[in-house]
Amino acid sequence: MGALIALVVVIVIIVILLVWGMGAYNALVALRNRVANGWAQIDVQLKQRADLIPNLVETVKGYASHESEVFTQVTQARAHAVSAASDPNATMAQRSQAENELSRSLINLQATAENYPQLQANQNFMDLQAQLAQLEQKIAYARQFYNDVVLKFNTRIETVPSNIIAGMFHFAQAQYFEAEEAAKQAPQVKF
Repeated sequence: MGALIALVVVIVIIVILLVWGMGAYNALVALRNRVANGWAQIDVQLKQRADLIPNLVETVKGYASHESEVFTQVTQARAHAVSAASDPNATMAQRSQAENELSRSLINLQATAENYPQLQANQNFMDLQAQLAQLEQKIAYARQFYNDVVLKFNTRIETVPSNIIAGMFHFAQAQYFEAEEAAKQAPQVKF
């Protein structure tokens, strides 16, 4: 009778551990998928921004044709960002760097546009600027959401007891979407 009780206790403990292990594994998978979804949402917004930029550049070009250096920077930065986005081997850091470079070039483009009052009054330019501002807000929100999910995922991977399951199934920490040091400083606009 004592051996039977011990066997039942052992079986109950094993079942509890298995249920806990499955729950911990499923929670990690769900968080990993949320991280992937968060990045996909950022990617959608970045692609919309990349599609909007040529229209914005062409509109500004019509008024500020002698500002070719700014247009070249924006065009190159956009090409670099699109290239990084389409490269399946690009790391999060490479994508972030390319997108930050594009953001800086857009700030320069908008600063250049401020020198042209006729451009500022152009309805097409105003619409494009409003769309770009709206996209930048969506990108900022998507980045924040992504980083929040990464925080939850990484915390789950590092904390006991789910770190045991994370280690057994080789869950790796996700990278945060971080701004470069240059992007953290206010841009200097000189006229």
